[in-house]
Amino acid sequence: MCAKYCYGITITLSPHNVGEVRCGAEFLQMTEATEKSNMIYKLEVFLNSSILRGWKDAIICLRSSKPYMPWCEDLKIMGRCIESIASKTCVNPAEVTWSFTNSRPLTSSTPRQASCTERSSSHRMAPVPADWWVEDLSDLDIDLYKRVILAIKSKGVAQELVAESIRIYTLKNIPDVLQEPQTQDTSSEGRSYNFMEMTAKDKQVLETVVSLLPSEKGTSSCIFLLRLLKAASFLDASSSTKLELARRVGLQLEEASLHDLMIPSVSYSNDTVCDIDLMIRIMEYYMMQFQGPQEHERSDLLTGNVEFDFNGSEHRMTAATHSSQLKVAKLVDRYLAEIARDANMPLAKFIQLAELVPDYARPVHDGLYRAIDMYLKEHQHMTKSERKKICRLMDCKKLSMDACMHAAQNDRLPLRVVVQVLFFEQVRTAVNGGLLPDDHPGNIQQPEYGEEISFPEANNGNHRETSTGDENWETVHQDFTALKGDLASIKKRIAEAERERGGMQHDNTSKHMKAKGVLSTFKPEKLFNKLFATRGFSSSESSRDSVSPEVTTEKITMKQQLRHSIA
Repeated sequence: MCAKYCYGITITLSPHNVGEVRCGAEFLQMTEATEKSNMIYKLEVFLNSSILRGWKDAIICLRSSKPYMPWCEDLKIMGRCIESIASKTCVNPAEVTWSFTNSRPLTSSTPRQASCTERSSSHRMAPVPADWWVEDLSDLDIDLYKRVILAIKSKGVAQELVAESIRIYTLKNIPDVLQEPQTQDTSSEGRSYNFMEMTAKDKQVLETVVSLLPSEKGTSSCIFLLRLLKAASFLDASSSTKLELARRVGLQLEEASLHDLMIPSVSYSNDTVCDIDLMIRIMEYYMMQFQGPQEHERSDLLTGNVEFDFNGSEHRMTAATHSSQLKVAKLVDRYLAEIARDANMPLAKFIQLAELVPDYARPVHDGLYRAIDMYLKEHQHMTKSERKKICRLMDCKKLSMDACMHAAQNDRLPLRVVVQVLFFEQVRTAVNGGLLPDDHPGNIQQPEYGEEISFPEANNGNHRETSTGDENWETVHQDFTALKGDLASIKKRIAEAERERGGMQHDNTSKHMKAKGVLSTFKPEKLFNKLFATRGFSSSESSRDSVSPEVTTEKITMKQQLRHSIA
């Protein structure tokens, strides 16, 4: 083309070739020193007056000049194109008169153009969205896109618009990573098939867009960040990329869904289906944002003693913060119930994740009980110490009526836990019936339970391990000794209340308890026979003869008092 110009032949310049022709003219030294109005001069005039003043022309010129580096870089062709593009993104949308691409659907909040090519005269009256420029930039290579975004950030463009541009670019350039899977295949073979065409270029794109994400919280949705994190796991991205995504997800974990949190594990170091270590890291980042001087204020919020600050204080407990923690606690319990089905899930990891939720954020333990029960069901070969260890996560006082009824019949639970459930339910029922004052030491109010949780039928099989040895019998014996004293105190208070009310309140309470069906679904006789069979005791006459009269008398007295209290 330069030779044709020298011989007076007409040449056609466009955004696609102006960069390479400018490099050729520079190589041939077609300057003003050789001839006035030489080719370099005319090409510079064309660039400044036409290409750099347009929107799409500048993008095309930038993209087509990349193969001729470093010539285009030395001649500042690429730098001038990037500056032109970044400057136009700062223009008021009402003053945009050039053509741009916008193929996204219309929304009520952000009006957009329905067509995706040129803005003709019929479209000039249509409102221009603030993010009108994001789609055109998605055609750039990742290194050019990074330079453009950094220039746009330096211009002070809103971070929400930058985040939207990054989202559109990611969806267009690595759609196979971010799209929803068509099948529910979670096996390693299925994962390999879905991602076997992912290349090193996709990994580079992912790591670059993560580094470009705005630092402000909430600019990117939690769903988008979780899908990036899932893609980073499949593409084996750098540790810094995964940690940065985990930190960002943790800052807005209350917006996440259970489906998006189920990130498959692709590590060869463990055989679990889901990446439990990644979830633990996310939860740790979530709790980090609440560490500080307000640590003592969280418990005060539950009692109404918290002092609210609406002036932007970063270390003041607010109702919104507490609501976020309640949502995250329920989300973690649902996540635990899902991973409990994994036969390869380590008990230590399960307990570690469950303990990351603070007590004040989990006022009801129904979700946690469901997860524990599911874990015990799928891991039936656990030792007694392991069963006790996982059940320590649960507070029997925070179980709802339905959960208590289920736990009382659940043979997978340790015997000591079942005893605690029965005792606390007895106290709560007596208090709710008005037979005990509200200030009773054993008072346990019915916790608010907003989320309905269904419990599977209790397994009546013999999965519970029989207590053996002197130590186990002493533990059960001590539990019943303490239980006997508490029930005696409750029995005394109930008798006093009955005498004061003339027996009328007792009838109402009996109807109330019968309607609740607290004790109509399990048989105390069967439970007590199991309790006292731990050391060879039985309710039969033959077994009574095998023990001393003192032990027999004490055992019978305990059973009678317990039966009388439950009745």
